[in-house]
Amino acid sequence: MIEVTLLGTGSPIPDARRAGPSTLVRAGGQTFLIDCGRGVQLRMKAIGVGANGLTALLLTHLHSDHIADLGDLIITRWVTTFDPNPVPLQIIGPPGTAEVVDATLKAFGFDIGYRIAHHADLTSPPPLEVHEYTDGMVWDRDGVTIRVAPTDHRPVAPTIGFRIEHGAASVVLAGDTVPCESLDALAAGAGGLVHTVIRKDLIDKMPMQRIRDICDYHSSVEQAADTAARAGVGILILTHYVPGIEPGQEDDWRALAASVFDRQIEIGDDLHRVEVHPGVCAKPAS
Repeated sequence: MIEVTLLGTGSPIPDARRAGPSTLVRAGGQTFLIDCGRGVQLRMKAIGVGANGLTALLLTHLHSDHIADLGDLIITRWVTTFDPNPVPLQIIGPPGTAEVVDATLKAFGFDIGYRIAHHADLTSPPPLEVHEYTDGMVWDRDGVTIRVAPTDHRPVAPTIGFRIEHGAASVVLAGDTVPCESLDALAAGAGGLVHTVIRKDLIDKMPMQRIRDICDYHSSVEQAADTAARAGVGILILTHYVPGIEPGQEDDWRALAASVFDRQIEIGDDLHRVEVHPGVCAKPAS
Protein backbone atom coordinates (compact mmCIF):
# COMPACT_ATOMS: atom_id res chain seq x y z
CA MET A 1 0.00 0.00 0.00
CA ILE A 2 1.10 3.56 -0.72
CA GLU A 3 -0.22 6.34 1.49
CA VAL A 4 -0.71 9.81 0.03
CA THR A 5 -1.28 12.86 2.26
CA LEU A 6 -2.08 16.25 0.78
CA LEU A 7 -0.02 18.42 3.11
CA GLY A 8 -0.66 21.67 1.26
CA THR A 9 -3.45 22.19 -1.28
CA GLY A 10 -2.94 25.91 -1.80
CA SER A 11 -1.43 28.07 -4.51
CA PRO A 12 0.84 31.15 -4.75
CA ILE A 13 -1.99 33.24 -3.27
CA PRO A 14 -1.83 32.99 0.57
CA ASP A 15 -4.82 31.17 2.03
CA ALA A 16 -5.41 30.92 5.79
CA ARG A 17 -6.85 27.43 5.32
CA ARG A 18 -4.30 25.97 2.92
CA ALA A 19 -0.52 25.56 3.03
CA GLY A 20 1.52 25.82 -0.15
CA PRO A 21 1.78 22.94 -2.62
CA SER A 22 3.22 19.84 -0.98
CA THR A 23 2.38 16.14 -0.81
CA LEU A 24 3.70 13.38 1.42
CA VAL A 25 4.01 9.82 0.13
CA ARG A 26 4.80 6.84 2.36
CA ALA A 27 5.80 3.59 0.71
CA GLY A 28 7.73 0.58 1.95
CA GLY A 29 8.85 2.28 5.14
CA GLN A 30 10.18 5.29 3.19
CA THR A 31 8.82 8.82 3.35
CA PHE A 32 8.95 11.19 0.39
CA LEU A 33 8.04 14.88 0.36
CA ILE A 34 6.99 16.14 -3.04
CA ASP A 35 7.49 19.90 -3.26
CA CYS A 36 7.78 22.13 -0.17
CA GLY A 37 5.40 25.06 -0.32
CA ARG A 38 4.86 27.55 2.48
CA GLY A 39 3.92 26.05 5.82
CA VAL A 40 4.82 22.50 4.84
CA GLN A 41 6.52 21.66 8.13
CA LEU A 42 3.51 22.78 10.14
CA ARG A 43 1.41 20.31 8.17
CA MET A 44 4.06 17.60 8.56
CA LYS A 45 4.03 18.15 12.33
CA ALA A 46 0.26 17.69 12.34
CA ILE A 47 0.68 14.10 11.12
CA GLY A 48 3.74 13.33 13.20
CA VAL A 49 6.42 13.63 10.52
CA GLY A 50 9.60 15.63 11.12
CA ALA A 51 12.12 16.90 8.61
CA ASN A 52 14.59 14.41 10.08
CA GLY A 53 12.22 11.58 9.11
CA LEU A 54 12.22 12.26 5.39
CA THR A 55 13.82 9.79 3.02
CA ALA A 56 14.01 12.26 0.12
CA LEU A 57 12.65 15.55 -1.17
CA LEU A 58 11.29 15.44 -4.72
CA LEU A 59 10.80 18.72 -6.59
CA THR A 60 8.58 18.88 -9.65
CA HIS A 61 9.82 22.35 -10.64
CA LEU A 62 11.30 25.53 -9.28
CA HIS A 63 8.32 27.88 -9.12
CA SER A 64 8.42 29.83 -5.86
CA ASP A 65 5.22 28.37 -4.41
CA HIS A 66 6.65 24.84 -4.73
CA ILE A 67 9.98 25.59 -3.02
CA ALA A 68 9.07 28.41 -0.63
CA ASP A 69 10.06 26.46 2.50
CA LEU A 70 13.14 24.76 1.08
CA GLY A 71 15.51 26.65 3.38
CA ASP A 72 13.40 26.02 6.47
CA LEU A 73 13.24 22.31 5.66
CA ILE A 74 17.00 22.01 5.14
CA ILE A 75 17.91 23.88 8.32
CA THR A 76 15.30 22.13 10.47
CA ARG A 77 16.42 18.68 9.32
CA TRP A 78 20.02 19.64 10.11
CA VAL A 79 19.40 20.91 13.64
CA THR A 80 16.98 18.12 14.61
CA THR A 81 19.17 15.23 13.45
CA PHE A 82 21.34 14.07 16.35
CA ASP A 83 23.17 11.20 14.66
CA PRO A 84 26.92 11.99 14.64
CA ASN A 85 27.03 10.68 11.06
CA PRO A 86 23.79 12.01 9.59
CA VAL A 87 22.45 10.63 6.34
CA PRO A 88 22.45 13.41 3.73
CA LEU A 89 19.04 14.63 2.62
CA GLN A 90 18.46 13.39 -0.91
CA ILE A 91 16.99 16.12 -3.12
CA ILE A 92 15.78 15.10 -6.58
CA GLY A 93 14.57 17.67 -9.07
CA PRO A 94 14.93 19.04 -12.60
CA PRO A 95 18.06 20.78 -13.88
CA GLY A 96 18.51 24.00 -11.94
CA THR A 97 17.81 22.34 -8.60
CA ALA A 98 21.46 22.29 -7.54
CA GLU A 99 21.80 26.00 -8.26
CA VAL A 100 18.70 26.77 -6.19
CA VAL A 101 19.93 24.62 -3.30
CA ASP A 102 23.36 26.28 -3.40
CA ALA A 103 21.74 29.72 -3.37
CA THR A 104 19.53 28.68 -0.45
CA LEU A 105 22.53 27.52 1.57
CA LYS A 106 24.24 30.83 0.79
CA ALA A 107 21.16 32.76 1.93
CA PHE A 108 21.24 30.85 5.22
CA GLY A 109 25.02 31.12 5.47
CA PHE A 110 25.01 33.41 8.50
CA ASP A 111 22.56 31.14 10.33
CA ILE A 112 24.63 28.05 9.53
CA GLY A 113 27.76 29.77 10.80
CA TYR A 114 26.07 30.89 14.02
CA ARG A 115 24.86 27.36 14.78
CA ILE A 116 28.24 25.73 14.08
CA ALA A 117 29.88 28.30 16.38
CA HIS A 118 27.35 27.66 19.14
CA HIS A 119 26.90 23.87 19.10
CA ALA A 120 29.95 21.65 19.53
CA ASP A 121 28.24 18.71 17.81
CA LEU A 122 27.46 20.70 14.65
CA THR A 123 30.75 20.78 12.80
CA SER A 124 29.71 21.15 9.16
CA PRO A 125 26.88 22.59 7.06
CA PRO A 126 23.68 20.63 6.37
CA PRO A 127 24.53 17.36 4.57
CA LEU A 128 22.77 17.19 1.20
CA GLU A 129 22.97 15.28 -2.05
CA VAL A 130 21.29 16.87 -5.06
CA HIS A 131 20.36 14.90 -8.16
CA GLU A 132 18.99 16.44 -11.36
CA TYR A 133 16.90 14.49 -13.87
CA THR A 134 14.44 14.99 -16.68
CA ASP A 135 13.62 11.36 -17.52
CA GLY A 136 14.15 7.79 -16.38
CA MET A 137 14.67 5.83 -13.16
CA VAL A 138 15.89 7.96 -10.25
CA TRP A 139 15.36 5.73 -7.19
CA ASP A 140 15.53 2.00 -6.47
CA ARG A 141 15.87 1.16 -2.77
CA ASP A 142 14.34 -1.52 -0.58
CA GLY A 143 11.50 -2.33 -2.93
CA VAL A 144 10.56 1.26 -3.80
CA THR A 145 11.28 2.67 -7.26
CA ILE A 146 10.76 6.16 -8.64
CA ARG A 147 10.72 7.21 -12.28
CA VAL A 148 10.46 10.71 -13.68
CA ALA A 149 9.26 12.07 -17.00
CA PRO A 150 9.00 15.56 -18.48
CA THR A 151 5.79 17.55 -18.09
CA ASP A 152 4.68 20.75 -19.84
CA HIS A 153 4.52 23.90 -17.72
CA ARG A 154 6.20 26.21 -20.23
CA PRO A 155 7.67 28.79 -20.02
CA VAL A 156 8.72 27.07 -16.78
CA ALA A 157 11.17 24.44 -18.00
CA PRO A 158 12.21 21.80 -17.41
CA THR A 159 9.47 20.37 -15.21
CA ILE A 160 8.99 16.75 -14.19
CA GLY A 161 6.45 14.35 -12.75
CA PHE A 162 7.22 11.40 -10.47
CA ARG A 163 5.94 7.82 -10.46
CA ILE A 164 6.47 6.02 -7.14
CA GLU A 165 6.01 2.24 -7.08
CA HIS A 166 6.06 -0.26 -4.24
CA GLY A 167 5.16 -3.80 -5.16
CA ALA A 168 2.02 -3.63 -7.25
CA ALA A 169 0.97 -0.22 -5.92
CA SER A 170 1.81 2.97 -7.80
CA VAL A 171 1.19 6.70 -7.53
CA VAL A 172 2.04 9.46 -10.00
CA LEU A 173 2.56 13.08 -8.94
CA ALA A 174 2.10 15.36 -11.91
CA GLY A 175 3.01 18.76 -10.52
CA ASP A 176 1.97 21.81 -12.56
CA THR A 177 1.38 20.92 -16.20
CA VAL A 178 -0.95 21.04 -19.13
CA PRO A 179 -1.93 17.72 -20.73
CA CYS A 180 1.00 16.08 -22.52
CA GLU A 181 1.94 12.68 -23.91
CA SER A 182 4.89 12.22 -21.55
CA LEU A 183 2.60 12.53 -18.52
CA ASP A 184 0.12 10.12 -20.11
CA ALA A 185 2.90 7.57 -20.48
CA LEU A 186 4.19 8.10 -16.94
CA ALA A 187 0.69 7.70 -15.46
CA ALA A 188 -0.41 4.75 -17.60
CA GLY A 189 -2.11 2.14 -15.42
CA ALA A 190 -1.14 3.84 -12.14
CA GLY A 191 -3.17 3.24 -9.02
CA GLY A 192 -3.34 6.95 -8.21
CA LEU A 193 -2.66 10.26 -9.93
CA VAL A 194 -2.10 13.41 -7.85
CA HIS A 195 -2.77 16.35 -10.16
CA THR A 196 -2.82 20.12 -9.65
CA VAL A 197 -5.93 21.84 -11.00
CA ILE A 198 -7.47 25.22 -11.70
CA ARG A 199 -11.00 26.35 -12.50
CA LYS A 200 -10.58 28.10 -15.83
CA ASP A 201 -14.27 28.97 -15.91
CA LEU A 202 -13.81 31.05 -12.75
CA ILE A 203 -10.39 32.49 -13.51
CA ASP A 204 -11.42 33.71 -16.97
CA LYS A 205 -13.94 36.03 -15.27
CA MET A 206 -11.29 37.81 -13.22
CA PRO A 207 -10.33 41.32 -14.39
CA MET A 208 -6.57 40.98 -13.82
CA GLN A 209 -4.73 39.70 -16.89
CA ARG A 210 -1.86 38.47 -14.71
CA ILE A 211 -4.30 36.12 -12.98
CA ARG A 212 -5.90 34.99 -16.23
CA ASP A 213 -2.45 34.18 -17.59
CA ILE A 214 -2.24 31.10 -15.35
CA CYS A 215 -4.76 29.36 -17.59
CA ASP A 216 -1.99 29.04 -20.20
CA TYR A 217 0.10 26.53 -18.31
CA HIS A 218 -2.11 24.71 -15.81
CA SER A 219 -4.64 21.93 -16.31
CA SER A 220 -8.29 22.59 -15.62
CA VAL A 221 -10.22 20.12 -13.50
CA GLU A 222 -11.64 18.59 -16.67
CA GLN A 223 -8.21 18.35 -18.32
CA ALA A 224 -6.71 16.62 -15.29
CA ALA A 225 -9.64 14.21 -15.28
CA ASP A 226 -9.15 13.56 -18.98
CA THR A 227 -5.46 12.78 -18.36
CA ALA A 228 -6.51 10.31 -15.66
CA ALA A 229 -9.05 8.72 -17.99
CA ARG A 230 -6.59 8.36 -20.87
CA ALA A 231 -3.99 6.84 -18.56
CA GLY A 232 -6.51 4.47 -16.98
CA VAL A 233 -5.59 5.36 -13.41
CA GLY A 234 -7.59 4.05 -10.49
CA ILE A 235 -7.88 7.16 -8.29
CA LEU A 236 -7.67 10.82 -9.29
CA ILE A 237 -6.45 12.97 -6.39
CA LEU A 238 -6.85 16.71 -6.99
CA THR A 239 -4.77 19.41 -5.27
CA HIS A 240 -3.33 22.95 -5.68
CA TYR A 241 -6.80 24.44 -6.14
CA VAL A 242 -6.99 27.77 -7.95
CA PRO A 243 -9.02 29.58 -6.86
CA GLY A 244 -9.18 27.96 -3.42
CA ILE A 245 -12.25 25.78 -2.91
CA GLU A 246 -14.71 27.51 -0.64
CA PRO A 247 -16.51 25.39 1.97
CA GLY A 248 -19.49 23.70 0.37
CA GLN A 249 -18.11 23.91 -3.19
CA GLU A 250 -16.36 20.54 -3.16
CA ASP A 251 -19.21 18.82 -5.00
CA ASP A 252 -19.02 21.37 -7.81
CA TRP A 253 -15.34 20.60 -8.39
CA ARG A 254 -15.97 16.86 -8.12
CA ALA A 255 -18.80 17.04 -10.64
CA LEU A 256 -16.54 18.68 -13.20
CA ALA A 257 -14.00 15.87 -12.83
CA ALA A 258 -16.72 13.20 -12.84
CA SER A 259 -18.03 14.50 -16.16
CA VAL A 260 -14.84 13.11 -17.70
CA PHE A 261 -13.47 10.51 -15.24
CA ASP A 262 -15.79 7.76 -13.97
CA ARG A 263 -13.64 6.26 -11.23
CA GLN A 264 -12.68 7.36 -7.70
CA ILE A 265 -12.11 11.11 -7.28
CA GLU A 266 -10.52 12.57 -4.14
CA ILE A 267 -10.84 16.26 -3.24
CA GLY A 268 -9.90 17.46 0.21
CA ASP A 269 -8.40 20.10 2.45
CA ASP A 270 -4.87 19.99 3.82
CA LEU A 271 -4.06 16.67 5.54
CA HIS A 272 -6.52 14.71 3.37
CA ARG A 273 -5.17 11.15 3.19
CA VAL A 274 -5.67 8.55 0.47
CA GLU A 275 -4.55 4.93 0.45
CA VAL A 276 -3.59 3.41 -2.89
CA HIS A 277 -3.61 -0.37 -2.72
CA PRO A 278 -2.10 -2.94 -5.09
CA GLY A 279 -4.44 -3.83 -7.91
CA VAL A 280 -6.56 -0.71 -7.45
CA CYS A 281 -6.26 -0.04 -11.18
CA ALA A 282 -7.79 -2.64 -13.44
CA LYS A 283 -8.60 -0.32 -16.34
CA PRO A 284 -6.21 -0.25 -19.30
CA ALA A 285 -4.93 3.09 -20.56
CA SER A 286 -6.68 4.30 -23.71
